[in-house]
Amino acid sequence: MTAKTLKSKDFVNLGLLFLGALAARPAIAQVPGDDARPHFDVPFVPTPQVTVDEMLRLANVGPKDFVLDLGSGDGRIVIAAARKFGARALGVDLDYHLIIQSEESARQAGVEDRAKFLQQDLFKTDLGQATVITMYLLPGVTQKLRPLLLGLKPGTRIVSHDFDLGDWKPDRKTYIRKNVFLWIVPARVEGSWQVRLAMPPIERQLELTLTQRFQQVDAHARLNGVPAQVWEPTLEGDRFSFMVVDSSDRDNEATLYFSGRVSGNVIEGELARGVGSTRSTIPWRAVRTGK
Repeated sequence: MTAKTLKSKDFVNLGLLFLGALAARPAIAQVPGDDARPHFDVPFVPTPQVTVDEMLRLANVGPKDFVLDLGSGDGRIVIAAARKFGARALGVDLDYHLIIQSEESARQAGVEDRAKFLQQDLFKTDLGQATVITMYLLPGVTQKLRPLLLGLKPGTRIVSHDFDLGDWKPDRKTYIRKNVFLWIVPARVEGSWQVRLAMPPIERQLELTLTQRFQQVDAHARLNGVPAQVWEPTLEGDRFSFMVVDSSDRDNEATLYFSGRVSGNVIEGELARGVGSTRSTIPWRAVRTGK
């Protein structure tokens, strides 16, 4: 069939097919390269507002946060972060017309002082300024972005609409019309650690060996030279917790509950021994002795 033989209903059907194809594809994606001209992998499709709200809720966004939206489109995530959650927010996008539209929407919402926009390649953006990063990007782009995200300050929250980060499993996942994934950038804890515990009747020494894959941690321990099983090692951002059973006194075994904050080669926090009326607490400090 040629263009001359197409009837009006044929044009309508072709138009519907074209619009359907656009609607089925995700938001603007950006890729690194030497070409200075903007490169748009796919057309812009807005995230449903209820999904936007869920992304920001899942990330526990608040007034102290700085939200960075990568591929910000019409600015709705940035504006919602500022208007509904009181955060400061920045959106970056390559499309100049969407930046202008976003700035006007922020003015209309009365949040132009906290919601800013830049026409910029996301791979040239300083990600370290953010406490929360939001995105709706194609898998090929997120895989290139993943090493940069893993290098961010531990505790940085990353939220994605629809697309995950491969074998870096999310810390949490919800579904409000669309999949919403949350990751919390983990501290690096892999290595050997030593802990001295000033607990009567004798000082105890705990040796920890940790292996890590993203936020998943496997742990082995020796307490006063005796192998001890480590229970529930949990890493969330820079917070690390685990449990060890103290069997130094067989007649009075008790669980040691460790929780602390990771800062480079040191973990410091509170140790609780026992539960209820038998519970006692002391500070504890671990030092990394090898990697």
